Order: sequence, then C-alpha cells, then structure tokens
Amino acid sequence: MKGMPNMGNLMKQAQQFQAKMAKLQEELGEKTVEASAGGGMVSVVANGRQEIISISIETEVIDPEDAEMLQDLILAAVNDALSRAKNMMNEEMGKLTQGLNLPNVPGLF
Repeated sequence: MKGMPNMGNLMKQAQQFQAKMAKLQEELGEKTVEASAGGGMVSVVANGRQEIISISIETEVIDPEDAEMLQDLILAAVNDALSRAKNMMNEEMGKLTQGLNLPNVPGLF
C-alpha cells in the first residue's frame, strides 16, 4: 500500500484547513475597502465578505431633478467596492491555499 495517503493525516489536514478558513472569513469581515464615484461625491465601504458597510452621499449631488445621475453614481461605487472586496478575498484565499496542490477551479473562492 505504498504511496497511499494516510487517511488520518488527510483528515487532520482537512480539519486544520477548515479552522484556517473559518478564521480567515472572520478576519475578512473586519477588513474593509472603499470605492467612490463622481469625484468622491458617492463613497461606499464594503468588507471582505462582500457586504456593504456604509454609503456616503455628498449633498451637492442630491438633485431631485436628476435622480438618475445619483442612482448611476451609487451603482458605480457599489460595484467597484464589491469588486475590490472580492479581489481582497481572493488574495487572502490565495495565501491560505498556497502549497495545498488544489486544482485550479475558477470561482472556487
């Protein structure tokens, strides 16, 4: 049976990886990224779990006659913040999985 992985060691490694994943997810919830649109008129903060934490809108950009512009700025800032949060998460996951010889599966994390 030479060459067969030791199931006990494999299970131990899986449990350690699971514990590291849980810790990483907790840490990602505490890390934030910020994105803005309209020259900083709309700012959005998201955490590493890709949750929106806050949205800030400068009063100068609030125009009842042009709600569409404000909606576009909010949408742009939110999408940018979520993209940055996803990139941050992928970087941290890459550090965690480095050296594990996992198959490269797009969208796994």
